[in-house]
Amino acid sequence: MDHLHSTEAALTALRGLAREHDREIEISHDIGADRTSRRTAAGVGTTTDPDGSLPHEAFVEFGGSPRISVRLYPDDGDADADALITVEGVECPDVPRDAVPAFVRSVLGGLAHVKGKRFPPGYLLVVPLPGDETYKEWIPLMTLTPWLSARVR
Repeated sequence: MDHLHSTEAALTALRGLAREHDREIEISHDIGADRTSRRTAAGVGTTTDPDGSLPHEAFVEFGGSPRISVRLYPDDGDADADALITVEGVECPDVPRDAVPAFVRSVLGGLAHVKGKRFPPGYLLVVPLPGDETYKEWIPLMTLTPWLSARVR
């Protein structure tokens, strides 16, 4: 996985994936400490972080099926930037920004699947990434969409 040094670099990679898979993509930007979701403590009119940087957050929606959205959070200085990826209503939080393109490629490329569990009854969305990394997120029984149901193993 390539290192994505900024939100804009991640957006460029996601635009490339949308072109590669012939999908529409819609992007909205929130720029400035007073606009980003994780900077709610910023004072009125404060646009930069204490270090002088301008935080950039983006929300991306892919058209078609499966429904995929990505919220790219700005780098907060203490840790690597991360993202919240939602696939057919299933939220996958804290995905590192560098893993976002591989995650979306895995879903669009058909590698993601749903695994049934007997106890507790329910399902897991399983998204394998290169390098033996796998994301698993719980899906309650009643929330399987047709796309998720078609991928049950």
